[in-house]
Amino acid sequence: MTQHTPIAHYENFPVASWLCPAALRPHVAAIYHFARTADDLADEGQASADERLAQLARYRHALDRLYPATQSPPDGVCHDSRFSNIGNDAIPPSTFDSTWPHIFEPLQRSVAAVALPQQPLADLLTAFEHDVANTRDARIPADREALLAYCRHSANPVGRLLLHLYGVHDAAALKQSDAICSALQLINFWQDLSQDIPRGRHYIPHADRQRFGLTPAEIDACVPSPAVGAFVADACRWTRALMQSGAPLVHCLPGRAGWELRAVVQGGLRMLDHVQALGPQAIAQRKKLGTPDWLRVAWRTLRM
Repeated sequence: MTQHTPIAHYENFPVASWLCPAALRPHVAAIYHFARTADDLADEGQASADERLAQLARYRHALDRLYPATQSPPDGVCHDSRFSNIGNDAIPPSTFDSTWPHIFEPLQRSVAAVALPQQPLADLLTAFEHDVANTRDARIPADREALLAYCRHSANPVGRLLLHLYGVHDAAALKQSDAICSALQLINFWQDLSQDIPRGRHYIPHADRQRFGLTPAEIDACVPSPAVGAFVADACRWTRALMQSGAPLVHCLPGRAGWELRAVVQGGLRMLDHVQALGPQAIAQRKKLGTPDWLRVAWRTLRM
């Protein structure tokens, strides 16, 4: 699953783009490089699953060092937990794991500057750990709720981190952000069926296999069939509805952030158009967005 996480797949992640305010670009880049490196630990090279999990455990320990246990502040000191991490820039760089100083020193500066929360970053690592174990054990999700549960670790933290940078914390916005990020994750799943199934990565849940009459042999062989087409059509409808439920968030973000998110949403929907058009062939072919697609995305972005 690692190649899919919406902070590592990265047709859509706004790394230091011109739409991102200059003051936020270092923090966005720090988040991106943190997640991208974890993705590489989980997915690149020839290491065994146990070796990958050991590396991810070291990586998690390095993250934990940025967030020392919060002690009760003395009287007269701000008790607002949102700012409990400010001051961590006192941690000397030499205390970082020497393997990744280029990752954790910039991230440390972001923790100090904008009180970057730990939980979303830790959730991303949980998703990468699940990726390794799920691929090793050839696990298949039970149902669509299991897919959404995975998205809560692999995808939704990305949106929540970006909303934190923009100072958006209300519950409605967080819910819409989760819907958009989960939809992007699902779109990546459906886009990459033809590549992932041969690699032992399974995203068609057991419940859908039974509902649409999909056999293990049919799926493992990536054979297009009416049953595959029925599943793809239904999965695309479900994913589109999820994306549309979060889309109103674009009108709640200030300035360029709103335009950035419009482009992300429309890019995801355009890819979903392609997957839906492929129908049963989606299990055997992979589409990418080309120049005409991006022109359409730009037009839809302006009209959104």
